[in-house]
Amino acid sequence: MAYPPAGQYPAYPQYPGQSGMPAKPPAPRTVQNAFYLMLAGAGLTLIGAIIGLTQTSTIRDTIRTQHPDYSSTKVDSAVHAGVAFAAVFGLIEVGLWVWMAFANRNGKNWARITATVFFGISCLSIIGLLAASAGGSGPFSAQKASGIGVTIGVITWIVGLAAIVLLWNKQSRPYFKPPQYGAPGAAPYPYPYAMPGQQPMPSAPGQAGAPQQPQDQPADPWSNPPQQ
Repeated sequence: MAYPPAGQYPAYPQYPGQSGMPAKPPAPRTVQNAFYLMLAGAGLTLIGAIIGLTQTSTIRDTIRTQHPDYSSTKVDSAVHAGVAFAAVFGLIEVGLWVWMAFANRNGKNWARITATVFFGISCLSIIGLLAASAGGSGPFSAQKASGIGVTIGVITWIVGLAAIVLLWNKQSRPYFKPPQYGAPGAAPYPYPYAMPGQQPMPSAPGQAGAPQQPQDQPADPWSNPPQQ
């Protein structure tokens, strides 16, 4: 019996209970909306960073108030350092928003937890921003926050809150669960049984169900008596 060459066996579908990684279901509407909100948060953060970079006069006044003994050259150097730090920090924050957006849309549970931690940090930041806008004392008296900066900060915080609520919604929870695999002891792939319209896969010689090779029958000395 001729066997088909290697690689010519027909493809067989996966069966329920078979070992293997199931396909990831599509993201629910709540996760998709959280994804869009996170991208909006990245855009708002970028706008806030750009606005903050244009307020060099506010930074200069703050430095002069805190360090009246600084010369003009030293004040300029401090302003440039502050602008550079704000630019780098703003880009990192935008990158974190985008990273969390795509990771959560892919159903990564660690990303949902990490995004929640980032939102907790942003809650502390918004408290400091509001205290600075009110001219608070202590650590919040470093600089006076502008009105437009406070507005963008508050809107960004609200967007983050809405995204976190959607990620932990009951409709989103099943999407973040790890995939379930087939039960141990399931039949291995591929099955040696043919589906309708397919040719069965022949078994290798020596396996159960393989065609038996004809064997030579022992000669019967009485079937053909010798000629005299």
